[in-house]
Amino acid sequence: HENTAEIDLHRDCNGAVLQNGDSVVLTKSLDVKGSQLNAKMGTAIKNIRLVPDNTEQIEGKIDGQQIVILTKYV
Repeated sequence: HENTAEIDLHRDCNGAVLQNGDSVVLTKSLDVKGSQLNAKMGTAIKNIRLVPDNTEQIEGKIDGQQIVILTKYV
């Protein structure tokens, strides 16, 4: 599907295709909305889930909190 324009794929900041269950690393420190948590650059997020209707977002857990992260920051 990588060469098919019909299907939108989740991609990280380097253009690599992401899949459910992948592990990613933050490329920027991020403040988590609605929380005092600050996710530091270099934080590993394991077992991500893709947001089905938005190829620019993934879901993952940091310090036990489920958050949504933009793919341009991983």
